[in-house]
Amino acid sequence: MQRRNMVIMNKTRLEAFSDGVLAIIITIMILEIKMPHNADWSSLMELHSVFICYVLSFAFIGIYWGNHHHLVHTVKVVSPSVIWANMHLLFWLSLIPLATNWMGENHFARNTVIAYAVLLLLCGLSYTLLQTTIEKSNVLSPELKDAFAAVKRKGIVSVICYSSSIPLAFVHTAISGCLFAAVAIMWIIPERNIAKALKE
Repeated sequence: MQRRNMVIMNKTRLEAFSDGVLAIIITIMILEIKMPHNADWSSLMELHSVFICYVLSFAFIGIYWGNHHHLVHTVKVVSPSVIWANMHLLFWLSLIPLATNWMGENHFARNTVIAYAVLLLLCGLSYTLLQTTIEKSNVLSPELKDAFAAVKRKGIVSVICYSSSIPLAFVHTAISGCLFAAVAIMWIIPERNIAKALKE
């Protein structure tokens, strides 16, 4: 019983720490938006690219938070490899405010969009790595394995989209932006079969 309680506590700390980091990331992003000193509407309109970048990144962080929440609920044993795979994911996510601000301040310049795409690719790969590590560290039911397989397929599609958005930025950065949005839409609802498998 004591060992079981220890595992539950570690799982709770893992989720609480991750939630805290994601909340700080969002806070940093909004603090990076510099309010205009003038009171006219034209000054506010100059921030349109910064605001669009903020909305996009806010959506991505929210999506990661929701999917991460579902993923962590499948964890029964928090091994050191799970902890470090989770830290690896949080590291790349913590760089999103930097890439967001750079892209927004430079009005979606090609290099900034490419950097943003590379960062999203690394975040996606690290999320898949966390999922794979959890699979190896825990005994999963057949239903949960099927749900994980569906998530992994979405991960592969995401990697293809992010990878494609890098060379396509040389054609037009709007194409890369559309691919970013497509991936966000695909992940906006966490895999329902995970919650269903856990109930069973």
